[in-house]
Amino acid sequence: MTQVTYMDHDQPYDDDYLQGILKSVKTIAMVGASPDKTKFSYGVLRVLRETGYDMIPVNPRPEVTEIRGIKVYPSLDAIDRPIDMVQVFRRAEDLPKIAREAVAVGARVLWGQIGVFNKEAARIAEDAGMKVVMNRCPKIELFRPFWKPRLNQKI
Repeated sequence: MTQVTYMDHDQPYDDDYLQGILKSVKTIAMVGASPDKTKFSYGVLRVLRETGYDMIPVNPRPEVTEIRGIKVYPSLDAIDRPIDMVQVFRRAEDLPKIAREAVAVGARVLWGQIGVFNKEAARIAEDAGMKVVMNRCPKIELFRPFWKPRLNQKI
């Protein structure tokens, strides 16, 4: 029997851990994707797609069939191709159910967006061998290595 290593998701993540995930995943299912251009998920979907990720919006509302020209799926199990990462823009209390669905479809990473943190969901995913990130934004993490402080600049 393999020993499961649980991360302390209350602590900051190592930069190499986050960058390793973002370099290894190709297909990202975004649960809670919105067609509303004022919603944060819309902008994150745009940037991640423009960065080269295969984005799959997931939204159960039947009237939402496409976001930014990308086909929308009603659930993770309706997606017709392998999923590397499940990114979640939903309430934290919804995360355990989504974690179980992510495990069922064979995703390798569960990523809770800023404000989405649930220890039970992390345990479900880690028990299945998935990597987990909570309360972070992949769009921000993608560009973080380029943010170098210039403390000696004149104002």
